[in-house]
Amino acid sequence: MEINRVWQMPNKNTFSIKPIRELIHKYANGKIIDPFANGNQIATVTNDLDTQYDTDYHMDALDFLKMFDNNSIDTVLYDPPYSPRQISECYKNLGQTVNMQTTQASYWSKQKEEIGRIVKKDGVVITCSWNSGGIGKKYGFKIEEILLVPHGGWHNDTIVVVERNVT
Repeated sequence: MEINRVWQMPNKNTFSIKPIRELIHKYANGKIIDPFANGNQIATVTNDLDTQYDTDYHMDALDFLKMFDNNSIDTVLYDPPYSPRQISECYKNLGQTVNMQTTQASYWSKQKEEIGRIVKKDGVVITCSWNSGGIGKKYGFKIEEILLVPHGGWHNDTIVVVERNVT
């Protein structure tokens, strides 16, 4: 496992942060999906709940992930809201209901389960978060690289975990 640390200014558009963008280009290939695309157009199939973004779909991320067949995806770019507060803000800004199901740990674990189901053997998931949990061994993934991106001051680092499906 390789671990790197590269300082960079924060940006709400995670994939526009240079070392993160470079890491994505290093690993992403084949059929690439992004369930939280925002304005990013890196993936071949994009989704964002917010209709202001030009994405292929405007669905809840879990429903989007459920659309794909088992072992059908080469790369997932997984950059979900990092905390229950961020989820709450996103949903409220879009006039969506915020409840226990959207703000508890199962919000992420259900998505990880679907990602584990749809990623091909040797496929890659690139997860951005404030922790290094990634998708995890439970779903058959092994960490290949971790990128820590500190932003200075009291900003949380962005932690990018690259995992490969080994099952």
